[in-house]
Amino acid sequence: MAEHNDKHSKPVELDQIVARAVAQALQDQIPQLQEQIVQQVLQALPSPVEAPVGQSVGGEASNGLVQAVATIHAGTTQKEILRALLDAGSRYCSRIALFVVKAGAASGWQARGFAEDEGVKDYSLDLHAGPVAHAYQNRTATPGNIAEMGAPFAQHFGGPSNEQVLVLPLALKDKVAALVYADGGDSGNLHPGALELLVMATSAWLELISLRKQATPREEVDAVERPAAPVQTVSSFSDPFAAHTPKHIPSNRPPDPEPATEVVEVASAHAASAAAPAAATDPLAGLSPEDADTHRKAQRFARLLVDEIKLYNQAKVAEGRRNKDLYDRLKEDIDKSRGTFQKRYGNTVAASAEYFQNELVRSLAEDDLSVMGSNFHR
Repeated sequence: MAEHNDKHSKPVELDQIVARAVAQALQDQIPQLQEQIVQQVLQALPSPVEAPVGQSVGGEASNGLVQAVATIHAGTTQKEILRALLDAGSRYCSRIALFVVKAGAASGWQARGFAEDEGVKDYSLDLHAGPVAHAYQNRTATPGNIAEMGAPFAQHFGGPSNEQVLVLPLALKDKVAALVYADGGDSGNLHPGALELLVMATSAWLELISLRKQATPREEVDAVERPAAPVQTVSSFSDPFAAHTPKHIPSNRPPDPEPATEVVEVASAHAASAAAPAAATDPLAGLSPEDADTHRKAQRFARLLVDEIKLYNQAKVAEGRRNKDLYDRLKEDIDKSRGTFQKRYGNTVAASAEYFQNELVRSLAEDDLSVMGSNFHR
């Protein structure tokens, strides 16, 4: 019997080792992948991105787009990422709305710039006519006229002064998961190239987040599940990417505090964590599942913030390491990111762990505290 068990245990152990290795490899490559996403999106655009009104096409406008992409990449859940897309997109148009594609229908999720943004939640787009149909079927950004959106749409939302609209597909794994509508409102502020870049960057980031979650070893997801409790369900169109959601969703997840029409996370935060050490060596093993989850989220968020500092300040990072004055060169970015981290986790059980400070030394300074300079204090 023992010999029989040994024969079947080896493949399982091998699967676990491979899964952990894949998860760690993905985690290590996140900064490079983020940079590649930005560069590939920029190269994919057919023409130079238009600058927003009041800016010239050049460094300032380019930096604005880079920062917009950075805010999207700061999101760790679908809700955060899609909200960041709408917030960033509203700088490059007067009105913008996201419609979730589910079961052959495009249902309104959230909007920015409309007289009543909440009105989008009760509206469904016609997927079989006008620029909506073209964008959905061909997966390409499609300009059009407000009349082509159909009389019901124009009556419900009103039209832009120049009558020009834009519909952009947000694809995930070769499927259109959402459609983004944008127009210039009364001001005519509509920049298709910038919006296309932001939607493409969002799509690529959602793909990467999904890939990281899929790399999570199966046994780690099982470890946080509570079979005795019922599994919560969501409405039929609350998750635009439900088809790509991992099958195992922890049942101890708190209820979604937002309306049923909100987008829910593609997977629980437990399933999103990178390969964790075995319970015997896990420093969080003695904590409650809720507290351990908060610690893991805080650590991942700190890594993401520091990765972004590195990604968008590569020259300063290299110079700072050479001259051992990293903090002085990156003070504004570091302090801003620290504030962001404190706002989210400063009043939680993870506050005392100093994950952001530790990540600065580990990743930014490559474990050499002296590289941060004399003005940096842990």
